[in-house]
Amino acid sequence: MRKRLFYQFSLLLVAVGLVLAGCGNDEPASTNEATNAPADSANTGAPAEEGIKVGILHSQSGTMAISEVSVIDAELMAIEEINAAGGVLGKPIVPVLEDGASDWPTFAEKARKLISEDKVATVFGGWTSASRKAMKPVFEELNGLLWYPVQYEGLEASPNIFYTGATTNQQIVPSVTWLLENRGKKFYLLGSDYVFPRTANLIIKEQLKAEGGELVGEEYTPLGHTDYSTIISKIKEAKPDIVYNTLNGDSNVAFFKQLKDAGITAADMTTLSVSVAEEEIRGIGVDVLEGHLAAWNYYQTTDTPTNKTFVDNYKKKYGDDRVTADPIEAGYTAVYLWAAAVEKAGSTDVEKVKEAAKELEWEAPEGKVKIDGETQHLYKTVRIGEVQADGQFKELWNSGEAVKPDPYLKGYDWAASIQPTE
Repeated sequence: MRKRLFYQFSLLLVAVGLVLAGCGNDEPASTNEATNAPADSANTGAPAEEGIKVGILHSQSGTMAISEVSVIDAELMAIEEINAAGGVLGKPIVPVLEDGASDWPTFAEKARKLISEDKVATVFGGWTSASRKAMKPVFEELNGLLWYPVQYEGLEASPNIFYTGATTNQQIVPSVTWLLENRGKKFYLLGSDYVFPRTANLIIKEQLKAEGGELVGEEYTPLGHTDYSTIISKIKEAKPDIVYNTLNGDSNVAFFKQLKDAGITAADMTTLSVSVAEEEIRGIGVDVLEGHLAAWNYYQTTDTPTNKTFVDNYKKKYGDDRVTADPIEAGYTAVYLWAAAVEKAGSTDVEKVKEAAKELEWEAPEGKVKIDGETQHLYKTVRIGEVQADGQFKELWNSGEAVKPDPYLKGYDWAASIQPTE
């Protein structure tokens, strides 16, 4: 089975190029009503009962749609590519789309529907940690399988979730160390008011104590918040070297535009974001973000042969003006990893897929990734980039090799007192 999978994937660069060349520039997934009908997939042309159904559960509406819609597009593209190369276990993958609507109870409700009613083999979905934590008990109760594509605050490992975005030691911790060594000691922490920013900042504060940094301010605003004038005044008064930004969704648009209006540029003060990627740059504006920093594991400019093909195909399918980004790549990678595990297992059974996925490697656009059998997180390379005038990132630093995931920060003495949150 494994040999057949790699044979199929070896044909992918040839087959996909031919298939996608005639596809034209499709509309984004959120506006393609046909893909929302599980009985007849727009991607395969096959009735659902003849294929293997999978759920795609992201926000197509609400404050998080600015980030999540493009992840849907990448996951659908991966499904189309795999189907073009012969499908999985000789069957086409049939996507069933649901809208989490930027509402955490809705994510839980839709996850239950996909598993219990649609009988999907797996689900690709979520963005915020609030959405993931809302879905987690549903997947554990029903023994479903979720592939979660976004960096997060760590302190979690579920037997029913594969985490294809970064955990804390693959983004936040190394970026704080780099900033302390290269940009200054005084940190101002700004985040949206939910579990990811609060937990991330709890970790950062312990790290600053251990590594000689100084906390000069900490603020949280609700998701969707748009008035940052008061907070920007506090930032100016505190005079930090770095604003470490864990805002999510379209709040970033308001914050960065108002920061520029207040006369603060990247030349005046470093900001580093962990939820602003190429897709968000398009929504915020290059003129606003040029020179600001972000920490990720992948950029559109990441120099690998696999990434060149990925970016070319994404643009052929969705338009030359579209961009790829870390969560987009992680969503795409998740589909391929699931397909590889299913082929290796010879089954879509959750327990068999989980066992087959242990230590599975794949040449992703970001570089080689491997599933850690203990935590179901990926080994990933850490990257820090600076926004350029063309809306892309210039890589300033990387870890040199894929970093083993450490979601509970067991390798850091200063993190011993940090407890998981639910």
